[in-house]
Amino acid sequence: MYITNNPTIARIAQNAGVDRIWIDLETLGKEERQGHLDSVKSHHSISDIAALRPFIDTSELMVRINPINDDSKIEINTVIDYGADLIMLPMFRNQTEVQAFIDLVNGRAKTMLLLETAEAETNVDSILTVEGIDEIHIGLNDLHLAHKMKFMFELLADGTVERLCGSFRKWHIPYGFGGVAHMGTGTLPAESILAEHYRLGSSMVILSRGFCPAGNTMSSKTLEYTFIERVKALRDYENKLSTQTEEFFRDNQKLVKQSVMKIVNAD
Repeated sequence: MYITNNPTIARIAQNAGVDRIWIDLETLGKEERQGHLDSVKSHHSISDIAALRPFIDTSELMVRINPINDDSKIEINTVIDYGADLIMLPMFRNQTEVQAFIDLVNGRAKTMLLLETAEAETNVDSILTVEGIDEIHIGLNDLHLAHKMKFMFELLADGTVERLCGSFRKWHIPYGFGGVAHMGTGTLPAESILAEHYRLGSSMVILSRGFCPAGNTMSSKTLEYTFIERVKALRDYENKLSTQTEEFFRDNQKLVKQSVMKIVNAD
């Protein structure tokens, strides 16, 4: 999944093999929660959906809406009318909010939950009984803040992600977690994160801002080449993981825990 509202970049990402292009409309409460973090805070608008729709044909167009609020019905109806294939609900806390979201979408698009609150983690078993949830993603940025942690991948190291993935599997709901930079980079190496995705049965990941920064200095041709090469490297490593032994994944899990603790304890 890759976040952009730029039609040219969206087309490049799609042609490079990115499965979902992501418009991000979430603004309610986000600055207050993440204002101190170097995280992506988009300035997308609902009109970006219609602008991108003609450029997206082989990938899916995904839209993150705002948390459930008094204007959710209008927002969801407009997002669907403009052509969203999949709608993501952030910052939900309980079964009631999830049921309201599912009812408002009413089967007109795929639904994805972004689990990122402590309340949702606590209520996960009741939430998963709601019919109509197509997919779930664990939002490590906000969830690690809810746990008062220093580093979002502490949730991977301490078993929180694994416990949640186990709950999702029981209900046969596809799931993923967090994001990944391009191969050979990242505070925690992308290779180690991807191996944990494979071990835990994840089927989706966000391509982070650092995966392929599309700054003003990068030409379209360079951006296209970079995207193709980096997505290919990720897919090649994914194929390599399919041949690895259980011992490999155990060793990688230990390495992730050690690396996370080193990052957390650094001055």
